[in-house]
Amino acid sequence: MRFINEYLDMKYGFLILGLLGVSGFALNGQHPDWEGGYADGCTTVTAGRSATADGSVITSHTDDSHRTRSWMDVIPAEKHKNGATTTMYKRVASDSFAMPTYSHIPIGEIPQVKETYQFLNTAYPSMNQYQLGIGESTFGGREELQSDAGLIDCQRLCKLMLERCKTAREAIELAGELMAEYGWNDYGEVLTIADKKEVWHLEILGPGKGEVGAVWAAQRVPDSHISVNANASTIKEIDLEDSGYFMASENIFSMASEKGWWKEGEIFRFCYAYAPESRTSLASRRREWRVFNLLAPSLELDPNAENYPFSVKPDQPVTLAKLRQVFSDYYEGTPFDMTKDLLVTDDSGRSVISPLANPHMPYDMNKMLSINGGWGWRGERTIARWYTMYATIIQFRDWLPDEIGGVAWLAQDNVATSVYIPIYCSGSDLPESYKTPGRPNGYTSQSAWWAFNRLGTLTAQRWGEMRYDVNEVWDLWQGELFEGQESFEKKAMELYQEGKMEELNLYLTGYTMDWGEKAVSKAWELGDMLWTKYDEKF
Repeated sequence: MRFINEYLDMKYGFLILGLLGVSGFALNGQHPDWEGGYADGCTTVTAGRSATADGSVITSHTDDSHRTRSWMDVIPAEKHKNGATTTMYKRVASDSFAMPTYSHIPIGEIPQVKETYQFLNTAYPSMNQYQLGIGESTFGGREELQSDAGLIDCQRLCKLMLERCKTAREAIELAGELMAEYGWNDYGEVLTIADKKEVWHLEILGPGKGEVGAVWAAQRVPDSHISVNANASTIKEIDLEDSGYFMASENIFSMASEKGWWKEGEIFRFCYAYAPESRTSLASRRREWRVFNLLAPSLELDPNAENYPFSVKPDQPVTLAKLRQVFSDYYEGTPFDMTKDLLVTDDSGRSVISPLANPHMPYDMNKMLSINGGWGWRGERTIARWYTMYATIIQFRDWLPDEIGGVAWLAQDNVATSVYIPIYCSGSDLPESYKTPGRPNGYTSQSAWWAFNRLGTLTAQRWGEMRYDVNEVWDLWQGELFEGQESFEKKAMELYQEGKMEELNLYLTGYTMDWGEKAVSKAWELGDMLWTKYDEKF
């Protein structure tokens, strides 16, 4: 049953989502940064190989944005002629399309290498063919450090690292060289960079107005630990004599000293020298606490603390299913659940949370209801977000060949109403709907993102009831995917060992294509079901 996206399609698609005003059409401009933080930004969780149930190294990312692109594709490996260059771009907010997005303006070129590797081209390029992957989160930092004199921004750096590197250390070293020569032109960013052995957090800021270069620090997550970045700098003390766990730019101490942000003899903490305001952001600190609280509850961390450890050992080995739970979380059952005070009296006379209460309310509705004294408007935000464009959980495994060992589990839109499908790092294509832009021209039933965006928007209308209908389907499918991974890869290994590489590529790519198309079709179907089942309850 596809009557909304086929029969009503564009005409009523705009009307429906405009009236609902939660996901797609509540995007009229950027939300202000609460308490100086990047409340609208992304969350990334990382795990060392001894911290996971199967020995995977993991990085991840929720692209929580009102403007990044919704389409994605696979860019193949290429060979380049001597003297070739690659273009660098500046991202500029643009409202000239049907929905807010970014324009990318060419600002210069840098030399190209002879050979570039295949990579998954999400808005922030996320994984290459050699089991190298990246997550991202913006933390801003001191505004006076941002410089427009450089050529490299966050998205371009992700692309360059994946095109040219095979390990996390190699990627960090390359980033340092490129930024020193060509300059960083973005705000403070963290890139969580993983390979099949280890995972690092790389925090980068500009060199100052009008300057070319960057200041940066990188810290490795211990193999037995998990870590999180939620739009706040988290690197504190660094020990550059311990090269196994720390790397940094040459100017890391001198710049802080020259600017008066640190004095010789004082304890040097990177986050307080270069991004002190990010440590006061409630939107960031609460997510840091919640990730650690879900994965290491025995630590009993204070939810109101300003600082948490850079990384912690989880109480139990982390699974893909547990990470999916983390990224679907909105503090349910805690004092910070934004729905807990929206109560009604049921038929038995009990006071219960209204089925209309939902944690994915747009800003105006949140402000109108003044939950907890203006919940989101005082700096709170959940891990799961209604404006997530896509999300990844990327696992790398050194006991498997690269073709099979690297998997980006990718979900569209709000993770709380979505399902992760597997994309192998040697897979060569994605379903057409994943490659179809969903934002420049507005609503279209040809876009995978709109299928999940519509579903998430509808589910939020009666969250207390509809989420169970959605979870009943996605939980079963996600379990089938996670639990079936081993048997699927057993066949893939047989093809690899027999040297049937072309068949292996078709097998891995076909798996992504089949599950992607199946998931998108079901997302449309679920939306139609909700629309009919709850028609008189909206």
